[in-house]
Amino acid sequence: MRKFFTALVLIPLGLIFIVFAVANRHLVTVSFDPFNSTDPSVAVTLPLFVIIIAVAIAGVVAGGSATWFRQRHWRRAARQHEADARQARAQLADLRTGAVTPSRYDPQRLSAPQQGGGYGSGGRDKQGATL
Repeated sequence: MRKFFTALVLIPLGLIFIVFAVANRHLVTVSFDPFNSTDPSVAVTLPLFVIIIAVAIAGVVAGGSATWFRQRHWRRAARQHEADARQARAQLADLRTGAVTPSRYDPQRLSAPQQGGGYGSGGRDKQGATL
């Protein structure tokens, strides 16, 4: 299916490219000398379609590079989040296998709070705050 869609896009694009190249094959002189337009010191004579396609490719490369540089913060954040997720998965796997030794804080060894007035069990409200 993917090859079909690739062919569906590339074949018409290739035909358009060939028609464009045949229609614009006359030679054009591009001058890089702003001071002498009659006899430039640096000039290139190429078919028009080559110049237009080269400028289009340069524009795509420049736009892609600018986008890539602007997204560096997002890529850095994604790498950091991926590292955090990998570390959390490793800790979870260790906890599931029992490989981690219990820390000094063990909530099961704490003494139960006094049962006395207040809201809920142990004088705490629904959010766990002491009343």
